Amino acid sequence: MRFSANLGFLWRELELPDAIRAAAAAGFSAVECHWPYDAPRSAIRAALDETGLPMLSLNTRPGDLAVGEFGLCALPGRAAEARAAIDQSIAWASALGVPQIHAMAGCARGPEAEAALAATLAYACLEAAPYGIGILIEPINPHDVPGYALASTAEAVAMIERVAAPNLRLIFDCYHVQRAEGDVSARLRALMPLIGHVQVASVPDRGPPDHGELDYGHVFGLLERLGHAAPVGAEYRPDGPTGDSLGWMARFAASPG
Repeated sequence: MRFSANLGFLWRELELPDAIRAAAAAGFSAVECHWPYDAPRSAIRAALDETGLPMLSLNTRPGDLAVGEFGLCALPGRAAEARAAIDQSIAWASALGVPQIHAMAGCARGPEAEAALAATLAYACLEAAPYGIGILIEPINPHDVPGYALASTAEAVAMIERVAAPNLRLIFDCYHVQRAEGDVSARLRALMPLIGHVQVASVPDRGPPDHGELDYGHVFGLLERLGHAAPVGAEYRPDGPTGDSLGWMARFAASPG
């Protein structure tokens, strides 16, 4: 297995360019981030070039986290803001060589939210395609984010089928899937053709992937057998300094590159 450091969770005390350097020094094969927009884009590009690490994905702006928006794409009446967030993310992804954007749906449910999300995703896929950029959607479990527009893999698959764009794919976050639905192995097998990125953390505490309900030795072996060759995202919350939480990599990681 090769791993991508999710810099929304790991090395959060560092500025993003320095977090990229820390991930390279720790042996990660790639990085991914949440919202890079407050850091100088040139400094991020320099850190990626210096380390040779690819950045696999970034997120659209989440809206107002303080009021629980957690994304804009599914919010009725917010289409202009949602499209502006898409445009911004495409500009950043194209400048940084990032191949995929996570379009954050937001906390809204029901037919109007589904229609808003489908329309924004169709726009995102159309606008991203000329740059060779894929759009990702992620089901997020209702324990962590109640009311999120995509609460299960079934809802995400239905949205992918509704939009019917070739560059729209699924983030399969093993933590969220286990918390919401369980049966991670069977869902990986069934959904692999639609999966654009895989992420991991322990369940239920969202710590490093070396304890809890899921046997990641089994999960990583299954991913290899299914032909998933891309780096797997380490999106977990360290209990203390990130460097002290990386013992699991000695067990699971292949040489970077």
